[in-house]
Amino acid sequence: MTGTPIRPRWWRITHRGSPATRDTKIMTNPHLDSNAEPGQVEPFPTDRSSPLAESQDRRQQRWDRIRTVRISCTIVSAICGLFAVVLVAHIIMVLGEANPANGVASFVRGFAAAVSLGFDGLFTPASVKAQVLLNYGSAAVVWLVFAVVVTALIRRFALPGPSGLTR
Repeated sequence: MTGTPIRPRWWRITHRGSPATRDTKIMTNPHLDSNAEPGQVEPFPTDRSSPLAESQDRRQQRWDRIRTVRISCTIVSAICGLFAVVLVAHIIMVLGEANPANGVASFVRGFAAAVSLGFDGLFTPASVKAQVLLNYGSAAVVWLVFAVVVTALIRRFALPGPSGLTR
């Protein structure tokens, strides 16, 4: 026990060592092989790997997949959330009677028209403010629902299931 330092569990996962340290052994008995010298490094056969190494590789692959799914879901949620925020900003600017000649207001209006999903003329009340509120508000809600549904589907079909269950 004096030669092996005690390390936390995460150390084994993140610091597995180089392939040279995992796939080699040091010859200590030169009588087994007449050409071998004491201390000579001899590689292990590569077709046989230990169950521990296979388990760590599977664990690493599972973690990589989980991380990729989380990043994908975050990207989908961020993009859909951005579209919803732009639509809500356009609603606020119309309700607050912002100057349509302003650069920010025209940019938000153009962006909102691009991501309105065809809801521009869905509702046609007499008031322009009510029309913008209903049309762009419903588009914002649809973007948020779309984000929730897509991320749920990604997680459902892309994440690995429990390792102990088989069908």
